[in-house]
Order: sequence, then C-alpha cells, then structure tokens
Amino acid sequence: MHRALMVPCVLGLALGLALAGCGSGKQRKLASYETESFASTDTHARNYPASEGKTCEAARRALLSQGYQVKDATAQEVSGVKSFQPENDVHMEVTLRVVCAKDAQAAGAKASSTTAFVTALQDRYALKKVSNSAGVGVGVLGSISLPYSSSEDSMVKVASQTVTDERFYERFYALVERYLAAQGPEPEPSATPSAAEAGEKKAD
Repeated sequence: MHRALMVPCVLGLALGLALAGCGSGKQRKLASYETESFASTDTHARNYPASEGKTCEAARRALLSQGYQVKDATAQEVSGVKSFQPENDVHMEVTLRVVCAKDAQAAGAKASSTTAFVTALQDRYALKKVSNSAGVGVGVLGSISLPYSSSEDSMVKVASQTVTDERFYERFYALVERYLAAQGPEPEPSATPSAAEAGEKKAD
C-alpha cells in the first residue's frame, strides 16, 4: 500500500480505538429500583411470640423511649417521627412505621405469633434563602422609585430515602423485645366448651 494512503488509515484506526475505549469506560447509572433483589426478609420484618396488640404496644413504647413523637397508634399499626439537626443549615426527620400482622400459621395455635414489618423513612431539608425585591413610589416633583430587597429563609426538602441500615433495625427490634418481656407472658386462651358439654350444662 502506498505510504500516503497508509497514514490516514492508521490515524483512523487509532481514533476509532480511542473512541471505543472511552465508550467502554462509561457505565450506565442504575436506577434505585433496579438494585432491588427482593431476597432478604430480615431487615424490615421480625417475628415475635406475642399478639398483634402487644407487639404494637411494645413498638409504641420503644419509640416513645427514644424521643419519637408518636402520631398514630392502634393494635395493628404505630408510627412516630423524630427530628435531627446534624448541621446548622440542615434539618432531618426520621419517620418509623410499624405494621403488626398475625402469622397465619399461628392462627389456630395456642401461642400467639406476630410479624412486625418496620420501615424507616429519612427526609432531609436544607435552608434556602428567597430574595424579594420591590419598589416604593415617593411623590416629590414627580414619581421616584426606590428599590429595596428582603430575604426570607425557608426549609426545603432536598432528599427522601428509605433507611436500609440493618444495624438500625436490629437495635429497634431488640428494644421492642425488651418491652415485650416487660409486659409479661401472653394470657392462655380460654377453652371453648364443646357442643356436648354445653348440652350437659343446660340439662343440669
């Protein structure tokens, strides 16, 4: 091949390889939902040998003992919120929600069993300054406009994320277990008399 034709070919090949190398170095950023594996069921759920009402009551006391402001509390659900301020211009809120569901396997058993599903949501707020400008008209030999400005500070939500730290939930589960133990054992269910026994009592 002629030398004059070989040089452009070599330059073109080198440029193509360089562009290919740059393209292979870039990785597509995955969306949050694409990383969900739905494999672990231990982080956001914990089983307790107690009824729904006792489990949610223990969760309510656990939240109150840690400074959470309890917003809703029933026999099946309880939620609380706590405020944090890690920096002067940053405000954070953690909302923790507990749903108590009776285990289907234990529905006919003597011992009660409940699964507590727990989710914590962390909201982050930042201080934002909003400037306002206006004019004042002064009627002296005409109209004179005197501009002035003012600023207002407001907290704006800048991020919201579900807490996934397993250690956070493990500490909460351990505290709920302590409050369950403080409530004492579950009362034994009363025996329901059979139809024959009920007939004999009526006959007596």
